[in-house]
Amino acid sequence: MLQQENLSLPSVFIKRTIQFQKAFLLSLLLVAKFGWGMRLVVQRVKSASVTVDGTVVSSIGPGAMALVGLHQDDTQDDLEYCCKRLLACKLWENDAGAGWRHGVKQRGLEVLCVSQFTLYGTLSKKHQPDYKLSMKNAQAQEMYNRFLEMLKSNYEPDKIKDGVFGAMMDVALVNDGPVTIVIESGPLASSESDTGRSGGDSL
Repeated sequence: MLQQENLSLPSVFIKRTIQFQKAFLLSLLLVAKFGWGMRLVVQRVKSASVTVDGTVVSSIGPGAMALVGLHQDDTQDDLEYCCKRLLACKLWENDAGAGWRHGVKQRGLEVLCVSQFTLYGTLSKKHQPDYKLSMKNAQAQEMYNRFLEMLKSNYEPDKIKDGVFGAMMDVALVNDGPVTIVIESGPLASSESDTGRSGGDSL
């Protein structure tokens, strides 16, 4: 019996490899056709702050800090998707001590957002950063402000903080864990699953 099970392992491995390759190719086709989406890098923090010109402009205690990157093709749907995911992502344990059960709203925690166009940076052949995929400044500021208002309308407004759009910021944080998760909207988000990466999120 053990020998038969061992003989079946290669075929199972090959089958899963083929499934993975098909999923990967499908994701590439979707991205090629529809483009990327909005991107958040979310960190569970014990504290975080933003300083501009030597002055602390925003700070939070325990909660989540999100670097917010807007792609040039982002729409209202991308904002809504990322707003929902950010406020709902379960990075904390519940009162019984079970991990990954509560989000910021359930714990009454704060959220600090920092605009970050470099999240869509790529490197050229000369290893220089290129940000052409990032949304242009004026449109990005409007979309970013809309995203902040969306967060506030879906949570407690005084618990949503942010830095200064377009400024040179010193961002300080104490990552709790560390725990970091990436949330992305776009074509892959429509096939999301609570059991895997197909929803566009990854730890």
